[in-house]
Amino acid sequence: MINFSVSKKRVKKMQFSRVVGQEELKKQLVKDFNNNKISHAQLILGDSGYGTLPLVLAFVQYLFCENKQEQDSCGQCPGCRKVTELQHPDLHFSFPAVQAIAKTSDAFLSDWREMVKKNPYFNLNQWSLFIDEKGRKPIIGTEESQEIIKKLSLKSFEGGYKIMVIWMAEEMNATCSNKLLKILEEPPAKTLFFLISKSADALLPTIISRTKVLKVPRLSIHELESYLQQTRRLSASHAGSVAAQADGNLISALEMISDADDKDYNREQFVQFMRVCYKKSVVEMMDWADVIAGAGKEKQKLFLEYSLHMFRQSMLKNYTDNQLTKLSEEEAQFLKNFARFITGNNIFDFMKHFNDAHYYIDRNANPKILFTELSFKVMRYIHFA
Repeated sequence: MINFSVSKKRVKKMQFSRVVGQEELKKQLVKDFNNNKISHAQLILGDSGYGTLPLVLAFVQYLFCENKQEQDSCGQCPGCRKVTELQHPDLHFSFPAVQAIAKTSDAFLSDWREMVKKNPYFNLNQWSLFIDEKGRKPIIGTEESQEIIKKLSLKSFEGGYKIMVIWMAEEMNATCSNKLLKILEEPPAKTLFFLISKSADALLPTIISRTKVLKVPRLSIHELESYLQQTRRLSASHAGSVAAQADGNLISALEMISDADDKDYNREQFVQFMRVCYKKSVVEMMDWADVIAGAGKEKQKLFLEYSLHMFRQSMLKNYTDNQLTKLSEEEAQFLKNFARFITGNNIFDFMKHFNDAHYYIDRNANPKILFTELSFKVMRYIHFA
């Protein structure tokens, strides 16, 4: 198991002020509390990189805070400190577990605390690799539903709310979901559920119907750009380029800058891909597909996201005279000649097929077949400019 210590200095307070962006949602949550309109079960929908978990943790801390400020928790009272340490006796977590190691979340609770304290912006893939070196897919299984019901049947330790946060709720299997229907519809007094999910598509309709849905939007380029400049000390041009590529996803942005050795990987792969397709060199296209097929799922997804970014930037360069582009110096240099090949005649085809590729890679499509097919589509459309 991957294991490393987290010093207390690195622990981040679970306050709204620490959540990147989402200002309207922060105000809405505080307003709901002040107006006594908190739903007993809320479904928080959005990608992990938009800040779904940090937003929920900040609201939970606000609910337990003993000295609430106008728009945030105080961050200093006993209630706030317990939430920051993820040690509040009335705060419970449920999250995907690798069934071959343990059937329920409790066995991974120390890992959960370590991961969240280090940085609450993480996704299911990062969690999987953190708790299991083999990276086996974790789920929320049948035994977990029994633990949830058992925990919430007990009285509140401190006489206030009992809160259950279910992270990646779409990973609940059907049996687990069905066993939770009754308690979701008729929970014990002062019990709150926060179900965090990337997508509602994998959730049972009966689960969704018992919750109030709160959609968390992607972050703006400006919010990401400011965050990267202030916390990662990136230059304005570098931060702007990364923010534009990340498409509102902080986790994607951090992955792009996490390893200096790989920072140019996507750009180099994109340049090579476009050149071999433009030349109609089938042998080189097949060789390129072999290389990218061996890169790993998450790296492939980042490459496809980067490609979509470069197509968008090409259109902005063509139609706004560079006024709205977000590019590094190297990217700007490449687009001087490349952008003219991306026009209204082919942009929708490029966007569709690269978005489709991202969708299927995320669902474990065969990468060699997928990228080989994508190569021939690019070869065709790049000559439609």
